[in-house]
Amino acid sequence: GKKFPDFEEKALEGKPLSIGRLKGKVVLVDFWATWCGPCIGELPHVLEAYKKHHANGFEIVGISLDSDREKLTSFIKEKGMTWAQYFDGKGWETKLAQVYGVNSIPATYLLDGEGTIIGRDLRGAALEQAVAKALSKN
Repeated sequence: GKKFPDFEEKALEGKPLSIGRLKGKVVLVDFWATWCGPCIGELPHVLEAYKKHHANGFEIVGISLDSDREKLTSFIKEKGMTWAQYFDGKGWETKLAQVYGVNSIPATYLLDGEGTIIGRDLRGAALEQAVAKALSKN
């Protein structure tokens, strides 16, 4: 039930990226990496929730702990991950992972339209159900 601290960064493709810009939307902040087996295992559920709920106000902000930009961009393209991604190439030393104290991935935070944390580390069907519930209140 705490506010998720905002940040002002640039997304992988250079556009401004912040949680505050997504006010009014249900947002999943997803700390992940292409080399993380559990992250990749969870990806089909994340993609499904995004496809099902994006049109109704669901957004994802990916925060990649990768260090190889080319590998990351080709992975994102191949998997059809169309949401914004933060990438600084520093792996575990990634700026936003440091700021938020993330020391294991996948780490996810589900935020309501006001940026309040309403779920954490939701997996599988639980993610989709939590998103649907949050959108119904939005």
